[in-house]
Amino acid sequence: MGLFYEKLVKPILFTQEPEVAHEVVCTILRWLSNAPLFCSLLAHYNQFSDHQDVEVFGLKFPNIVGLAAGMDKNAQFWPVMGALGFGFVEVGTVTYQRQEGNLRPRVFRYPEQKALVNRLGFNNEGAEIIAKRLEANSHQKRITPLGINIGKSKITPLKNATKDYLASFHLLADYADYFAINVSSPNTPGLRTLQEPDMLSVLLSTLREANLTRAKTRNIPPIPMLIKIAPDLSFSQIDSILEIVCEFKIDGIIAANTSIERPEIMTGINEAGGLSGEPIHKRSLEVISYIHRSTEGNLPIIGVGGITDIRTAEETITAGASLIQLYTGMIYKGPFLAKTIAKSLSSFP
Repeated sequence: MGLFYEKLVKPILFTQEPEVAHEVVCTILRWLSNAPLFCSLLAHYNQFSDHQDVEVFGLKFPNIVGLAAGMDKNAQFWPVMGALGFGFVEVGTVTYQRQEGNLRPRVFRYPEQKALVNRLGFNNEGAEIIAKRLEANSHQKRITPLGINIGKSKITPLKNATKDYLASFHLLADYADYFAINVSSPNTPGLRTLQEPDMLSVLLSTLREANLTRAKTRNIPPIPMLIKIAPDLSFSQIDSILEIVCEFKIDGIIAANTSIERPEIMTGINEAGGLSGEPIHKRSLEVISYIHRSTEGNLPIIGVGGITDIRTAEETITAGASLIQLYTGMIYKGPFLAKTIAKSLSSFP
């Protein structure tokens, strides 16, 4: 199936502007998600049943390969992604306010480097609409955990960022198996400032308190919370974040988001935005390995960045990741990449 995609489907999609191709694919996936019987059959073929679930931060995953945020921004087709072989799906980034994102063109392909640059700017329908959609689909049995990635609305001043995240949390908490707190996208002005210790402490402590209060009121476990960081941080900056993560008992870390740096392989490519794909894999491994060593392996890490095949997936696990995510790799290798990698990793040491 991978060869069929690369030889026939991808050349057709790549004749279109990247965001148009994305919209075409999303439309097809929405149709498939609205066919539960088809999804069940697809899941029977693509999901594994010959090994035990993997348990990380209190959740059970059929396999460790997840879909990263950015693909299903509006939680419209997450059921079919599980059916395609992903062990978990992260939707979003969702903001409290509906927003259109930045002006087009805002996505750029670099096939020779197996890379993308995007400056989408958290385009999504907003937390209220997405919560209603998830409520309407709440009758569907989940075959994989669902993560919800939340970020700051562009129009919200940084001084009000915590209230903005908190509003999204309250709207979406009933539908999230875990939350990813996105403070690292380069495409919302000032967002990465939230990685600085003072602001991050306020944000995470407030969200944690809301999470614990909700859990106590309902007599249920709190929702696992993870923070998604940038790959461009220095190790000393990562140390500061890890201190806060430990202090407020955050459940895990996602390393890492897209990069504003341009490695040598991208020389001469000057489009603004976040770089994803193979060129950031090396830096992603460095960050994952550093976090793993610094926390003595006690903090769960979702490794993301440049995972395009079995080799890069294995390298990410070896560096210290408990789970992995991909998105750009699927654009270049096709929708069954997750199944291929998961099958290989099921016997990986």
